[in-house]
Amino acid sequence: MRKNIISLVFCFGLIIQSLYGQDSTFNHSSERKQKILLISSIPGSALFFGTSTYLLYHKTYEPSQFHFSNDFKSFLQVDKLVHSYGSYVPTSVWYSGLKSAGFTKEKALVWGGILGFIPLTPKEIIDGFNENGGCSWGDLLANALGPAFFISQELLFDEQVIRYKSSFSRSVYADQANGFLGKTTFDSYLDDLNGHTYWLSFNASRLFPGSKLPRWINIAAGYSANGMFGAYENLSSYGDIPIPETQRYRQFLLSPDIDWSKIKTSSGFLRTVFFGLNFIKVPLPAFEINSKGGIKGYLIYF
Repeated sequence: MRKNIISLVFCFGLIIQSLYGQDSTFNHSSERKQKILLISSIPGSALFFGTSTYLLYHKTYEPSQFHFSNDFKSFLQVDKLVHSYGSYVPTSVWYSGLKSAGFTKEKALVWGGILGFIPLTPKEIIDGFNENGGCSWGDLLANALGPAFFISQELLFDEQVIRYKSSFSRSVYADQANGFLGKTTFDSYLDDLNGHTYWLSFNASRLFPGSKLPRWINIAAGYSANGMFGAYENLSSYGDIPIPETQRYRQFLLSPDIDWSKIKTSSGFLRTVFFGLNFIKVPLPAFEINSKGGIKGYLIYF
């Protein structure tokens, strides 16, 4: 999961760039704003491609002819949600920044989608030449689904009626894995997919037309998986220390949520904060049904 460092750095850079686009008090002309935005993207892009090249070529590869691989079942599909979410976020950020800088909606969607798809793709191409790996068609599809999900909603509804969000909490399994799932919270975010949950957050007022629910209330459906100490099956040990035998299972969740874009404010700073918060599921009560046949409630689910 070290490849996610690239996505985090890249998305952070794009969010910083979008702050300027979110600030309605900026008084440069539209053409001037476009030039500034495009020029400011050069350092971020250079950092991204430089970092990705370094990480990719300092790994142990066994060269081979280009080939595809099928890893769709890895980590009970949570890995695929990492990819689709990782392309949805930069697509949204690029679209917002480009549109605020004066690009037309159509051009902002096209370029936002392209720039959202690119960050996670070079790794898959290079993996295609690795004898021990292969270009994952599932990852490529997931990389494309993120931008497609964002763009289709903008074309159909002119807004994100369903928001793609994530939440994370270091799982109990991380302390049992002898470092395999990360020794720190940051390492666990990169290595421990047990702690990841991905959500589709629906606007409640659209789900229940005519209701008096505030427009900022959402209902989120989430997916996660637990008990995973490996991509396809659990390791019995890591290093010289055994890993406890654990059942792998899926979790399906339902929870209230907040659409921060529906909260009115005249503050450019708060609009920017709300923009970033809309990619994160707010910790709130949740209800779970899992593949072990269990039902569980949470006072607060992270």
